[in-house]
Amino acid sequence: MTTTPAGYTTVAPWISTQDTGALLDFVKAAFDGVELGRVPLADGSIGHAEIRVGDTVLLAFDQREDWPHMPSLLRVFVPDADAAFAAALDAGAREVTALTNNAFGQRGGRIRDPFGNIWWVIANVETVTPEEGMRRLDLPEYQEQMRYAQETLDIELSGRAQGRASEVVKP
Repeated sequence: MTTTPAGYTTVAPWISTQDTGALLDFVKAAFDGVELGRVPLADGSIGHAEIRVGDTVLLAFDQREDWPHMPSLLRVFVPDADAAFAAALDAGAREVTALTNNAFGQRGGRIRDPFGNIWWVIANVETVTPEEGMRRLDLPEYQEQMRYAQETLDIELSGRAQGRASEVVKP
């Protein structure tokens, strides 16, 4: 017997937001999410909602007024990063990190949704072994991509005008 219900993954991300209904609409528009259900509460809030994106079910609920804002950091694999990134922007997100290709055969970028969550939108564009990816990190273009990814996230999360980055340490 498995401990995980059919159709779910072992670890399930939760998103707490001020407007879960609008979050569900965003996830549908940006990432082709399929809403599985929502539990409305007497006070008008949503006590529980689920939406499937690919093979993952995201869980969400409305936060209470006196709870702290807790944005999530999420990575979502998509068939076409450019199309999903554009759809997210069209659905109200804003760019954090422009689309780039990384050393591990992925193309992706980050967006911040209207609720404060940051999504790393990724598509696999080539098959690269972990060893080859690490080797590629010696190349200037991939060193620059890694620096850019670190700095843009640091700028977004810290609120500073200049982001911080650190070089990859090889074993």
